[in-house]
Amino acid sequence: MDAFTPVITLHALAATYVLLLGPLQILRRRRDLAHRLIGVTWVSAILTVCISSFWIMPDGFSWLHGLSIWTLVCMVVAILGIRAGNVSVHRGFMIGSYLGTLTAFAFAALVPVRLIPQLLRSEPLIAVITALGVGALLLLVHVSVVRSAGQRPPRPQHEREPSIAGT
Repeated sequence: MDAFTPVITLHALAATYVLLLGPLQILRRRRDLAHRLIGVTWVSAILTVCISSFWIMPDGFSWLHGLSIWTLVCMVVAILGIRAGNVSVHRGFMIGSYLGTLTAFAFAALVPVRLIPQLLRSEPLIAVITALGVGALLLLVHVSVVRSAGQRPPRPQHEREPSIAGT
């Protein structure tokens, strides 16, 4: 694995987005439409990371691919959990997925023969500009979504209080 192929580039950009957005979603106190919309972008990015990992196999199948499979399972459980109204299951699996992504990043960043340390040694400016670019995109998405959809979504009809007219 000597170069940033298109798959590795896509994987790295999506992973950077996941790593930067994770704390914003986890620490944001309001659980509203903005949280939901931004969460869709996060899930899309984590799915991109997991699926693209199967085209990055310099040494064959590794524990990182097992982590990708587990993360895909976690995304399904988290989404089913929140659709069933179980916030604690949703929160637990989403936070666990984020921590798994941090673990994979630590491995990718700390093992000297991996691409991230090689890039930081040979082209640090590219690494910094890429991270800042993804961060700027994230900030733009976050601010625009929070501003345009920051109100709480309407409650489903079955959760609303009956009107005065009794309907």
